[in-house]
Order: sequence, then structure tokens, then C-alpha cells
Amino acid sequence: GAAIFMYAFGFSLNLLTILAIVLSVGLVVDDAIVVVENVERHVREGKSRIQAALIGSRELVGPIIAMTITLAAVYAPIGFQGGLTGSLFLEFAITLAAAVVLSGVVAITLSPVMSSRFVHPEGKEGKLTRLVNRGFDATRAVYGRLLDGALEMRWAIVVASLLIMVAAVPLYLFSRQELAPVEDQSHISLFLEASPDSTVAATNSDSLKVVEAIRAFPEARFMWSLTSSWGGFGGLVAKDWRERTRSTELMYGEVFGAVSQIPGLRVFPRLDPPLPTPGQYDVELLLASEVPAEQLLEMTAAVLGAGWQSGKFLYVDTDLKIDLPEARVVLDRERLADLGFDLAGVGQELGTLLGGAYVNRFNFYDRSYKVIPQIGDKDRATLDPLLDLKIKTPSGQLVPVSTFTHIETSTAPRTLNRFQQRNAVRIFGGVKPGVTKEEGLRVLETAAASAVGPRVALDFAGESRQIRHEGSALTVTLGFAVVLIYLVLAAQFKSFRDPLIVLLGSVPLAISGALVFSFLDLTTINIYSQVGLITLVGLIAKNGILIVEFANTLQERGLSKTAALREASLTRLRPVLMTSAATVFGHLPLVLVSGPGAAARNSIGMVLVTGMTVGTIFTLFVVPVFYSLIAARHQPAVDVEESEAGALQLA
Repeated sequence: GAAIFMYAFGFSLNLLTILAIVLSVGLVVDDAIVVVENVERHVREGKSRIQAALIGSRELVGPIIAMTITLAAVYAPIGFQGGLTGSLFLEFAITLAAAVVLSGVVAITLSPVMSSRFVHPEGKEGKLTRLVNRGFDATRAVYGRLLDGALEMRWAIVVASLLIMVAAVPLYLFSRQELAPVEDQSHISLFLEASPDSTVAATNSDSLKVVEAIRAFPEARFMWSLTSSWGGFGGLVAKDWRERTRSTELMYGEVFGAVSQIPGLRVFPRLDPPLPTPGQYDVELLLASEVPAEQLLEMTAAVLGAGWQSGKFLYVDTDLKIDLPEARVVLDRERLADLGFDLAGVGQELGTLLGGAYVNRFNFYDRSYKVIPQIGDKDRATLDPLLDLKIKTPSGQLVPVSTFTHIETSTAPRTLNRFQQRNAVRIFGGVKPGVTKEEGLRVLETAAASAVGPRVALDFAGESRQIRHEGSALTVTLGFAVVLIYLVLAAQFKSFRDPLIVLLGSVPLAISGALVFSFLDLTTINIYSQVGLITLVGLIAKNGILIVEFANTLQERGLSKTAALREASLTRLRPVLMTSAATVFGHLPLVLVSGPGAAARNSIGMVLVTGMTVGTIFTLFVVPVFYSLIAARHQPAVDVEESEAGALQLA
């Protein structure tokens, strides 16, 4: 069914759509499990399989619709997310939502029919089925005693729950954050920077030494590179991950150590980002101002020093370097006048000899070539030969340039960059293995905020811009998902209080449970783990829906609030445990997977498995406690036929 939707929307099989299908394996069975378990429960109570299927499915039509809409609704904000995150996860959200909706349709149509045929009649269960039933009965008895104890100390549980909810904030803030986990892509990019007065030949000669250093690594297949006078770029292409013992992340530090020993070039390696980014380095911070380049350089030096002192960077540098040799020809106007020269003529002749501009084209074997008059490279290597150049005076006499000019030397910036019509300098760096890019960016941000004045604005480039502008965007999406779930449940329960039981009794506790593992550095807060948190909201809410909806139904049948609460919790214990186990074990392979692309799957799997495990435990005890305090009393429903018959008798 999900594949049909993918085809209809024109989606391809890629990392994110396949990830959605893998996640759906652990999600779509939940509704069917609830229906089959409910039918089996009625069979154990003595009903026939047909009666059990009819009664069991009717009892669960409302909860399954609510659970399906709840889980599908949490992905709606992801689909409308803008920027890179929205572009990447649109296909993921639609594919997963389609699978969830179809699973709900199957659960209320096909599952009851199959249950009426395949569920064992009472007394004809197999040995394994009887063994499992006895195990669940024992678990139910233990849970009943623990639940009674929890209801007796409900206020202590409420206080503990509120503390755990509040703990989610520091757990989130003190967890390491990044845009996406670093992946082994069998490639390490290399950016080469030559001295400002280097030539193409010199740069190429030095780049060959880089190639030799890279090829010395046993994990390297080959290296490619493009060079120019200013430097160049290239990359180490590693062998297939099955043919090497080290990942590119483990090689990264040694690669930098090897190439940093090569004289004549500065080589900046970078692990390729897992998501498409326009930048070149791990961290890129921009300082923009109207102040001159010399003042910007002073501010930049303080930021670079802080970066080195932090110990989080392999290298940190800036694109503002005032070391470009510059020679300025100063003309003696009085001497030129004595010799009969005019400034325009002298400037044109010197420009022809020194400038390197083409003056014409010529045709050679049907190919057009530029004509570039220029003195030889040897004569342009130093300044002295320039003064020996001779120019013809109007009288026809040749005089050396030194007769009417002298040369002043100085240094100038290699480049004059602009950002939003202001002078700008970029500070960039490569973080050490094990350090997230957000941590490195935070170091440079903090240093820049204290080093620059109010006239200097901070901005970001490359992946750093995405980290700051989109790294926390899904946190807002999580808030929208919770609001959507509340509205859906309010419509389903016809109450504004009952949805609070589900949301307060399960969702924030499950999120806190998942964030404990990111706080312990078993994963990071990234867009994949944030999608996992959003998915967790819908998953854990399903357990609360089962308990709250059935407790309301039992109240309508005449039970007291406490009795209905206890009976609903005990009755729904088995489907809650079964659906949670299906989700946990269905997503456990994501935690255990290795190889290329494993980091993203590990991250989302870790959040779902740990959050679902911890959240289920909280749901079984905290939801009943909140129900006993918040839920409204539901009066027994009056049968319509009986009321009509009574009205006729009175008439």
C-alpha cells in the first residue's frame, strides 16, 4: 500500500523512503495486534469466534481510528517543514503516514475477518498459546498489585512525573547536537592552499607530494585532485568498507597529520557531510562590517586563538590574509614632462608589457588563439628587471623605466570578500573526531561575540548556516505535533480533559526517557533523532489512548471511575505490552546495524527503542494515576430503544 502511494506521488526508493518502510514494519502491526488480542480475549470469555470478532472490532473502531489519525498527524508538520529538512523528509513523512493509515484500515476490516477464522476456539489452544496465556495472567496479577500501590501513592507519582517532565529540558540542552551524524562515505575531501606568490608549476609539484602521502594509507584506493596557482582541491577515495578495518572518521586525524607536514601547501581535509551543503568546511563563521580589513584581521586573530585553545579543532583558519606581495609603480611627473612623455602613453606601454591582457586573436588550423604581449616569466620574477625596461621617447630615444619611476612594495589582502554589501571575513575550521560541528561552531561564536564590537555582525555559511537555521526547526515541529494530537484526541473523546491524560501521562515521560540516552552520549540530537522523537509522540500516545478510551467505555457501562480505571488498565495490559514489544523489536535492527549510512539509522532507532521501552513503563502507571485525578465522570449511556419504549408506555 505504501509503495502504491510512493508511485502515485512520484517518489523514488532512496535512503529516506526505505527508512520509512523499515520504520513502518514496527508500526503497522500495532493496530492488528490490538484487534486480534481483543477478539481472543472475548473467545477466552466463552464467546464464539464470530461473536468475538464482531464485538471485539466494534469496541476498537473508535480507538483504532484515533490511534491511526494520531500517528499519521504527527508527520503532517514534517511534510510542511521548509528548507533542507522539509525537502529531505517530505517523502519520508508521506510514505510513513500512508503506511500507518492503510494499517488502520486493515485493522478494522481484514483483521476481524481473519481473527474469526484463525483464532483458536476456547479449550483448543496449543501448548505454546496456553503457556503464553499463563505468563500474561501472572504478569497481570503482579501488575494489578503494583497498580493498586501506585494509586494509593498517586500524589508522589504525580510529583515524580512532573520532575521527570521538567528534566527533559536540561537533558535536551546538555545533549550533544549536530545537523546529522557523520557517515562513512569512503571519501575524505582535501582543500589545498598555496602561498600567494606560488605558480601553477610549484603548486602542482607540491600537490604530488600530497598524493604520495595519501597513497601511503593502506585504506586508500586512489586520490584525485585539481590544482591551480592559488591551490586546488581533491579527495581521498577509500576502499570499500568491507575491505578495510578503519572508518574514514578514524583515518581523518592521521590524514591531517600526514598532509600537514608537506611544505609549500596548507592542506585542509574534511569528512564529507551526510547532507548536501554549499560549504567547504565543518565550521564556517562570518564577520561582516564596514571597518577596514586590517581591523577585521585583529578581531579574527582573537577568534582563531580561542579556537586553538579550545582543543576541539584539527585546524582553524581564515580567508583574510594580508600577505599578497604588491608592487606599485610611482611615476615622476616632472621627469616625464622633461622627456616629452604623456601619462596615458606611458601607462599603456607599461600595461602592455606587464598586464598580460590579450590584444588580438590569430587563426591556426581553424583554431582561434589569443595574442598576449608580455615580457618573459624570468624578467617578471623580481622587481629589478622591470626598472631596466626601455621605452621610446617621442624623439625616438630609448630610456630605461628607472629614469622616471620607482617601485614601492607593500602587502595586500589576497581577497576582498563581501557579504550583504559589507566587508566580510570567513573563519573556518575542521573539528577533531568525536567533536560535533555544533560544539566547534559554539566555541567560535562565543569567542567572536566577546572579541568583536557592535559594528560587526555575525553570520554563518555552509553547513553551519543549516545547523543554526534548521538544526532546531524540528523542535518546533514536535510542538505542532503535540498540538495536533491534542486536537485529534479532543474530538475523539469529546473532552478537553481526557487528551491531557494521554499527553501528560506518557508523551513527555517517554521523551525524557529517550533524551537520557542522548545525554549519556549514546547518540546526538540531530534531525534523525528529532524525527524519532516526533514518531515517539504518536507511538506512546497509542498506549494511553487504549487505556483511557476503554476506561471511559466501562464508566458508561455503569462502573465507578476507580473500578473502570483498574479494569481498563488490567484489560489493556496485554495489548499495550504486545504493541510496545512489536515496536521495540521491530526497530531494534536499526540500533544494531553497521556499515555505510548506519549512523542515521542508529540515531533514530536508539530514540524509538529506548523511548518506547521507558515510555511504556510510565504509561502503565502514570496514565492511570492522571486518569484518577483529571478524567471526568462518564455517566452510563441510556439505551435509545429502551428510552423510546418507555416514552411510548407513558404515552
